[in-house]
Amino acid sequence: MHLGILEAARWAPSAFNGQPWRFIVGKRGDQVFQQILSSLVPFNQSWAKSASALFLVLAKTTKNDGSIHADYQFDCGLAVGQLVVETHHRGLVAHQMTGFDKAIAQSALSISSELVPVVVIAIGTQDAPEKLTGPLLEREMAKRERLALSEIVLQGLPV
Repeated sequence: MHLGILEAARWAPSAFNGQPWRFIVGKRGDQVFQQILSSLVPFNQSWAKSASALFLVLAKTTKNDGSIHADYQFDCGLAVGQLVVETHHRGLVAHQMTGFDKAIAQSALSISSELVPVVVIAIGTQDAPEKLTGPLLEREMAKRERLALSEIVLQGLPV
């Protein structure tokens, strides 16, 4: 499952083809999964512990010539977007989280100082909502809402 998902991310566009994204993948039950899980805030831990895998997305913040890679977050976002679309295409669910302690992740996984943690992604199968309680159930059952196009396209609406 993971290689095709990671291939989708690997082929994402990036500024000057810098490809700053890096991944650490933990499968439920292994030590890496536990290390990533331990970096999540308690609310995210409460449900992410049931995921099949946790992906920690890292970014290289410098270019090969040593200069600052100012666009690394944008580039990582493109890679994550492609990863998420591919995950859903394969019938799985992906949920991105910024609710984690980057210092804990950096330390627990012995991550080089050249890389910064960006986001954690939980990947797995959708479980039955009946298994959820409290705030998790409320969030799952809530109507999904998005801003109207007229609110996000400020000028030049397409015909």
